[in-house]
Amino acid sequence: MRKITKILSLLLLVLMITSCKNEKSLQGYLVESQEKTGFITVDIPTSFLQLKSDDVSDEVKATLKSIRKVNVVALPIKGNETTYQVEKDKLKSIFKDNKDYKSLMSMKVKGMNIKLYYTGNTDSIDEVIAFGYNDKAGVGVARLLGDNMNPAKIIEMMNNIKVDADDINLGQFKAIFNSK
Repeated sequence: MRKITKILSLLLLVLMITSCKNEKSLQGYLVESQEKTGFITVDIPTSFLQLKSDDVSDEVKATLKSIRKVNVVALPIKGNETTYQVEKDKLKSIFKDNKDYKSLMSMKVKGMNIKLYYTGNTDSIDEVIAFGYNDKAGVGVARLLGDNMNPAKIIEMMNNIKVDADDINLGQFKAIFNSK
């Protein structure tokens, strides 16, 4: 009986150790950043995303309906110079170490380094992430959550969407993108 108890205890211990992942996640980063000073965080409900006109395809309308939420976290560099590098490295590490995030593309826009990632399958995406940084502007990440989103349809939808900035107060992000 003691031998069985020891074996079961050892098995339980091994199971507990192996099941505890120390994997950093974007969700954890977003939640953690909401409480840090200097960070700008916005959760945008899909009700604030509207089409520019009703004259769009049903596929574009369906794509908009497939989006559940948009999260944005940014750290302007002004006044946060030392924190900037740490946060940029944290985000790079999250995307490098977590194999769920697949690279979609990298680009440089107005001096801002931008990398796009996704999770899910190429024809059925669950989340799209834009990670950007610039030594003069700061660092930020935006996450688009949805169900079975089609990348081609998302791009088409983005060209037909308007955001009600007055309701969201996106003016606070202006400093990040105009500080070049």
